[in-house]
Amino acid sequence: MTCPTTKQLLRAVRNLIPPLSETLHKGQAGRIGVLGGSEDYTGAPFYSSMSAHLFGADMAHVICEPGAGMVIKSYSPDLIVHPLMRQSTRQEETSTDKMVSEITSLLERLHVVVIGPGLGRDDLMQKTAAGVIKAAVDRNMGIVIDADGLYLIEKEPGLIMGYTNVVLTPNHVEFNRLCQAMGVSREMKEEEKCKELARSFGNITIVQKGTKDVISNGVEVYTCDVPGGLKRCGGQGDILGGILATLLAWKETHQRERTGTEDVRELMLCAFGACCTTRVCAHEAFKKHKRAMVSSDMVKEVGEAYQRLFELNLN
Repeated sequence: MTCPTTKQLLRAVRNLIPPLSETLHKGQAGRIGVLGGSEDYTGAPFYSSMSAHLFGADMAHVICEPGAGMVIKSYSPDLIVHPLMRQSTRQEETSTDKMVSEITSLLERLHVVVIGPGLGRDDLMQKTAAGVIKAAVDRNMGIVIDADGLYLIEKEPGLIMGYTNVVLTPNHVEFNRLCQAMGVSREMKEEEKCKELARSFGNITIVQKGTKDVISNGVEVYTCDVPGGLKRCGGQGDILGGILATLLAWKETHQRERTGTEDVRELMLCAFGACCTTRVCAHEAFKKHKRAMVSSDMVKEVGEAYQRLFELNLN
């Protein structure tokens, strides 16, 4: 079977994107939630939520710890910040169940939730994230899991076992830890390992980030080798997560006639589109800033990368 080309896949991704229209109301083109943001990590949820905005989502919510919330609010007035999470050292008699309940009430307003950017490994933050994942699964919401959200999945794989509306986005180290947790052999080629890991979770979608991005749902494998940048600064995975969440939201909200495309393959397409966009952002930012490039420079490239990939040169 012939593998589709990058251009063919990008055309398929474009079919998932709703056209701009004056008839749409606020929020109909994507409401994204990012669950993360602790005392130590405030940049990650900002990169994720702001990238979702700049890629085309209407609204971005950040659900975080109060100390992180004050900082994140200062980054941009475009973000909606909910300081509902607590770390173990500042529990303030707030139970996990109460926090999960308050956050779950927000899920009704969202299309997709990103779990992990800036979450940290504090026990209370991790338990709260686990409760939110369960609630999102119960609602059949689109979920993107990255960073310390993956640490949670490594410890509790049952949270998403067999749930095909989720995408995991591990880097090299996170991927190997997940393989070890799920008993996937290291002896296989990267594409086969990604495929086997996705299968071990019940055919969920996995993006293995690296020199090239490998995407699999346990059945198919896509490889994204669009040129990126030469500097691997922190935050690039957070940008990917926000863009991916927007594409997943558009997949759900865009009222279009289905042409036999299965939902599980559409997650693969969303992941491929997000990988391509993130790589173009890195390539353009590195071209301008070289070794001085930081992820803030990549965020500034998101809008232009969208135009280049999904509005131009695809005919």
